[in-house]
Amino acid sequence: MSNSCLEDEKIVYRLYEINKRTIPKFERCTGVSQSRLELLLKLYETGEINQSTLQKKVNIDNAAVTRHLKQLEEKGIVIRRKNQEDNRFTYVSLTEDGRERIASYKEEKKRFVTNVLKGFTVEERSLLLKMLTRIQDNVEDIQ
Repeated sequence: MSNSCLEDEKIVYRLYEINKRTIPKFERCTGVSQSRLELLLKLYETGEINQSTLQKKVNIDNAAVTRHLKQLEEKGIVIRRKNQEDNRFTYVSLTEDGRERIASYKEEKKRFVTNVLKGFTVEERSLLLKMLTRIQDNVEDIQ
């Protein structure tokens, strides 16, 4: 096996390891998972929204969105309500407490990202983003 092939495997393995280690550290630092934060930020931007529309906007599977929202509702962060004319539709919005927490979550996320990219120049960050986007596109194209 060539050195190039071994290096390619190391790159893919490194991406896997970074992802595996980043997720729990992100959650520990911010106090919320990335997927829940995405849901909350989308709710913050849109106000009240249909749950299925929210699910499509954040690209998280329906069961996971329902589970997240149920737990967030139990914590008093979101409110869910059924459409009075059609019970099949559920609308979701942030509570006042949820809106206040967003500011804290956003600040912690910013601090986390700053620490992750510490020591990288603007040019390096731009190049890294382009390369990672190409990798993501390549992964999406795999059948």
